[in-house]
Amino acid sequence: MNWPRVRKFLYRRLADLLLIFIIIITLFPIFWMVSASFKTNQEIVSSKALLPERWQIQNYLDLWRTVNFGTYFRNSLIVCGTTMVIVTVLATFSGYALSRFRFPGADLFGLAVLGTQLIPGIMFLLPLYQIYVFIKNTFGIQLIGTNYGLIILYTGFYLPLSLWILRGFFASIPRDLEDAALVDGCTQFGAFWRIMLPLATPGIVATAIYVFLTAWDELLFAWVLDVRTIPVG
Repeated sequence: MNWPRVRKFLYRRLADLLLIFIIIITLFPIFWMVSASFKTNQEIVSSKALLPERWQIQNYLDLWRTVNFGTYFRNSLIVCGTTMVIVTVLATFSGYALSRFRFPGADLFGLAVLGTQLIPGIMFLLPLYQIYVFIKNTFGIQLIGTNYGLIILYTGFYLPLSLWILRGFFASIPRDLEDAALVDGCTQFGAFWRIMLPLATPGIVATAIYVFLTAWDELLFAWVLDVRTIPVG
């Protein structure tokens, strides 16, 4: 019997079992949440069964009747989707520039961007609110209670870390690939568009998901700025 091959087979099966166990643990809360949404309040409190005794959709009907859920969902979708697009585009170009071009203050700028993440967000709450009030009183631009006011705020919050993440992705791509494209006749932007951008797609997608989910879950600033997103609702 080929023991090294048997041992390798057993290790792989154990790894598969471990992966299945982790997936079950990860997905179980989502399964319980969906199952509980079809239960009555009394059944949620008293029953230990995973599945409802009688499936009913009254909870979903009450959601649309008693809560203005459509408005909350639309606002969250607009704010989070727009923030995700703006932040991802800006972070992609700026992350590439920081990883490939050397200019005076590049390292200092990179550290300053990362340093902004060391400041607790709650410290920005009152100053930002006062700035929005000042803009309203001085220029007549209403930012409090509007989607674009929250979009501007989220863009400033999530851009620094997104830029740092994508800078690392671009820096991990060998420069030789880009140099080869330049030798073959590509412009600098052509090499970025045809070579660097496709190779950095996993990092760009991961950054976009991070921005969307973080903005989707944010409550404090949306509440203070009086924007009716899903967490506020």
